[in-house]
This record gives sequence, structure tokens and C-alpha cells, in this order.
Amino acid sequence: MSPRDLLAAALRGLTANKLRSLLTVLSVSIGVGAVIVLVAVGNGSAKAVQNRLEAMGTNLLTVSTTGGGGGFARGQAGPSNQQYSLTLDDAAALRDKNLAPDVDSVAPVMTSSATATNGDTSYTISQVIGTTPQYMPATNTPVGTGQSFTQSDVDTSQRVILLGQTAATELFTRPNAAVGQTVKLGAVDFTVIGVLASKDSTGFNDPNATAIVPINTLRATQAGYGALSQIVVQAANKDRVSAAQEEVTELLTARHQVPATETSPFRIQNSAQILQTSQDTAATFTALLAAVAAISLVVGGIGVTNIMLVTVTERTREIGIRKALGARRQTILGQFLIEATLLSLLGGGVGVGVALIVTRFQLSGVQPALVPSSIGLALGVSAAVGLFFGSMPAHRAAGLRPIDALRHE
Repeated sequence: MSPRDLLAAALRGLTANKLRSLLTVLSVSIGVGAVIVLVAVGNGSAKAVQNRLEAMGTNLLTVSTTGGGGGFARGQAGPSNQQYSLTLDDAAALRDKNLAPDVDSVAPVMTSSATATNGDTSYTISQVIGTTPQYMPATNTPVGTGQSFTQSDVDTSQRVILLGQTAATELFTRPNAAVGQTVKLGAVDFTVIGVLASKDSTGFNDPNATAIVPINTLRATQAGYGALSQIVVQAANKDRVSAAQEEVTELLTARHQVPATETSPFRIQNSAQILQTSQDTAATFTALLAAVAAISLVVGGIGVTNIMLVTVTERTREIGIRKALGARRQTILGQFLIEATLLSLLGGGVGVGVALIVTRFQLSGVQPALVPSSIGLALGVSAAVGLFFGSMPAHRAAGLRPIDALRHE
């Protein structure tokens, strides 16, 4: 038989039991669609994190103290607890171009939490950030409505506040209505001078559920005069990040008199390193999702084997008659392999179509990013599934002896 005749015979065999063929196609399509969609979700999540980190800039350094370095804890005292705490004087020293020529800007940061109230409405802000105006451009935290505070506001401890989108919505329903209004942070009145632009979430914490105030105001009204939580440092450009990191390390080590034999108590996070780490983690996460989805594809392949075995059993007499009339082993083998492959390819095509539709929508807050190579890979794997899982039933059919097949009831 010619390849065309084999294909026609395979199609007749599949259409002989449409429901069975449809269910087999469905099982394969679920596996193929799951692989493509989950890879797209993993890729979309990775791109969201990458875009957010790149938006913050690859020339950003975040300085904090390690747990063993002696960060100041409330209720504790003694030089050993305060020796390595970050201070405003440290931030001022890092601004000195003579000491740190590769540092462009510095923003000290203190964090606290407080309950904000507007009349009868209250909302607990888990992260109240006290900082300077340099923090907003350095961390790509623009003001969406209103304006930011100034260095003069920091120096004079003005009670002004910038609200995140979530905090403004919870307190005023409409974020735009918050500007110019007064809110209480704890027991202190603050004037809302701006609402921050919305940020995309890449984790469990809402980046819009925040508030930013001048650092001196936070120290005076909320957090007290303890150590800084961190210092945000922006290098002159992305090519000077390593040099800036070395200058920050040397300067802080000298200022806090860290012994040469002791491990540095300062942790400096390089945004470029964080970006690379996040990309590596995302790649592992995507591979894991694909592996999990591939399990359903294997299950679909097992379904192909089961259906083809049933088909061979039902058509035993037909196979016997054809072999008695001179059909060669290769012809029988080819027909059943084509049937199994067609089932898998049809399932793969349906799965790709469904995946193309599903990936147009957000899933669990993530916009899937379709990976073209995953489509070709999924179709290739589905064809391989048909050949692999269909080979055993096909060989069984081709190996039947005509006399035994003709006796079959």
C-alpha cells in the first residue's frame, strides 16, 4: 500500500469509533496545553520580576547589617549591639565625593508600621518608610498624583506623607481625593501631599500598601531614634557598581572599626546580582512547572496505548483477513502507528489552540508570556508520544498469525 492508502486506512479506523478517538485526543490535548500554559506562566512571572528589578536600575546597592553584626534591637543595650548599626552619619559620609567618588546618590531608610485613620476609616499600613527625596528616583517609586516632599521638609520634620495606591484607596475610596487631606498616623496628623504611582506585585506583599514620610518626621513621631533599617545607594552608572560597592564596604568598615579578622557585618545587595539570581530561580521554577505538566502528557500517552490495544483486539479478524489476502507486516504496522500518531497530533493541535487562548488572560495575577519554542516542543513531544505509545499495539497487530486472527470471535 502507498503512504496515501495507509493514511486513508488509518483515518477510516479512527472515524469508526468517533467518541473513543475524541476522548483520546482530549487526553493528549490536556497534556500539551498544560505544558505550554505552565511554561508561559513561569516565563511571565520571570519577566514581571525582571522588569521590576530593571526598572529600579541595575546600579542600585542596598546596605544593611547582618543578624550577627550587631543591629540594634529594642530593649537591648550595650556597645556590642550598637557598634555596627547604620546611622545618618554613615549616609552623610557616603555622600562625600572624596570618600566615595562612584556613589551618585544616597537615601537613608527607616521602616515602621502604623494604623492610619481618616475619620471613621482606618487601615493598618504594614510598611511606613522614612527616607529622603533621593529614595523615590533611586528605587523607581514615582509620585502619581500630587508631589513629593523636599529636603527642606526632611530638615524641618514636616508632617507630610505620600500614600501608596492601596493605602489611599482604603482610606479615601478614590486615590485622587487623598491629596490635600489629613490622615492620622498613630496619634499624629499628617497632610497627604501625594499618592504614589501603582506598582505591579511580584510576591505575597502588596507594594502599594505603603506610605513614605520624611525620615526625621518618622524618627520624631513613630520609630524613635534607633538605627537605620538600610541605606539605599545609587552608583554613578551601571559600569561603576562594583567600584561603588567596594567604596561603601571600605568606608563603613573604617567608620565602624570592624576588625580585619571579623567577617563584615554589612550586607550589600547588588541589584544586578539580585536580577541574575531571580532569573536563575525563575528558570528552575519554569522547568519544574513544565515537568509537572509533562506528567499529564505521559498519562495521555498511556491512554493512547490503551485505546490502540482495544482497537487491535476489536479488529483482530479484520487484520487476519488482510494478512490472508497478502497484506505485509510492515503495512499493518504502519497503519496502526499512523493511527496512534494522528491521535497524538490532533490532540497536540487542540492543546496548542486552547493554550493560545488561555495565555491571553492573566492567571493568578500573572500575565503568561508565550514561549514559541514550547509550542514546537509540545507538538514534537505529542508526535513522539504517539509513536512510542502506539508502537506496542502496532507490533502486536502486525505480529498476529492469520490463522489465529481468523479464528478470533
